[in-house]
Amino acid sequence: MRAGQRYSPLREERGGAPVWRDWSLKRSSILRMALSGDGEPEKEVREPFLVKAMKIALVVALYWFISITMVFLNKYLLDSPSLKLDAPLFVTFYQCLVTVFLCRVINLVSQMFYGETDLPSIRFDPKVMRSVLPLSLVFIGMITFNNLCLKYLGVAFYTVGRCLSTVFNVLLSYILLKQTTSLYALLSCGVILGGFWLGIDQEGAQGTLSWAGIFFGVLASLCVSLNAIYTKKVLPAVDGSIWRLTFYNNVNACILFIPLLIIFGELNTLRLFDKLHSLYFWGMMTLGGIFGFAIGYVTGLQIKFTSPLTHNISGTAKACAQTVIAVSYYQQTKSFLWWTSNVMVLGGSFCYTWVKGLEMKKTQDQNVQTNSSEEKSSAGV
Repeated sequence: MRAGQRYSPLREERGGAPVWRDWSLKRSSILRMALSGDGEPEKEVREPFLVKAMKIALVVALYWFISITMVFLNKYLLDSPSLKLDAPLFVTFYQCLVTVFLCRVINLVSQMFYGETDLPSIRFDPKVMRSVLPLSLVFIGMITFNNLCLKYLGVAFYTVGRCLSTVFNVLLSYILLKQTTSLYALLSCGVILGGFWLGIDQEGAQGTLSWAGIFFGVLASLCVSLNAIYTKKVLPAVDGSIWRLTFYNNVNACILFIPLLIIFGELNTLRLFDKLHSLYFWGMMTLGGIFGFAIGYVTGLQIKFTSPLTHNISGTAKACAQTVIAVSYYQQTKSFLWWTSNVMVLGGSFCYTWVKGLEMKKTQDQNVQTNSSEEKSSAGV
C-alpha cells in the first residue's frame, strides 16, 4: 500500500494494478454475459467440487421455485373463485407488458452503471419487429393457449394436459425438416401418448375433465414446438441475442393483443370488474409478470450451469413435484390409474430426453473422429 493512502481491501494492489479495477471489470463482464445471453465468462480458477455442486443445487432450486410458483400464481389469476376475473387474454397481455418494461429498466440500469450491454436499445427498430413478427404470432398462441389450458384444467392435471410438445417435435421435425427419429425415441413418444389418453380417461371417470382444457393444451403443445423452430429462424435478425428477441417478441405481442382484447370483449369485462382499483389485484398481476420474465432467465441459467439434457431432466422432475404439490394443496384424491398416467407421461419424457442426449453425444463423437482423421490425412500422417 502506498504511503498516505487509506487502506481498503478493494484498493489493495496486485502486480501494480488496483484490485478494484479487476473486480469491477469482471463484474461488468459477467453482467453483460448474463443479460445478453452471448459470450463466455473469463476463465477462472477451477472451483472446488463442493462449491460447484452447491451453485448447481441453488440454480436448480431457483428454477423449481420460480416455475412452480408461476404456475400456481397464474392459476389464481386465471381461475380464482375469490378473484372471478374472466379475462385470460388480458392477464397474458399484462405479463408481456411487464416483460417489456423490465427489459427496458434493466437495459437503462446496466448502461448507466456498467456501460454498453447487448440488451435492447432505447430505439424501436420497425425492421426487426417485422422480422420477428412470424415468431410473435406463434408466441402469442403459445402463451395464450398455455394460460387457457391452465384456466380450464387443474394444476395437478396441467402436466398431462400439455404433454404433447415432444410428440409434436418429432412430427414437425419430420414434416418441416425431413429429420427421422430413432425407434427408441418413437417408443418414448408412444409412452407419452399412452399416458395422455389414460389421463384423459381417468379425469373423465372422476368428473373433472374439461375438453376445452385438453383442446387448448394440445394447441399449446403444438405452439411450443413451432416456437422452438421459428426461434432458430428469427435469431439472426436480432444478432443471435435471446434477450433482444424476448424484447421485440413481447413488444409485438403487446401490440397484437390489443385488437384481440377488443374482439373478445375483455375490455368490457375489465370495465365491470369490481377489483380493478385494488392495489392487491395489480400487485398480484405484476408479480405474475415478474415471474414470467424471470422464468426465461433462470431457464438459461440452469442450462448454463448444467446442460440442456440436465435441464430437461430437471424440468421433468419439477413437473412431477408440481403435480404432487397441487394434489396435496387442493386436497384432491386421485386413483392409481390417474397416477399411472402421470408416471407414463413423465417417464416417457425422461426416456426421450435421455435417448436424444445419447444420440447427440454419439453424433458429436463421430464428428470429432472424422475431423481428426481428415486432419491426419491432410498432414500426411
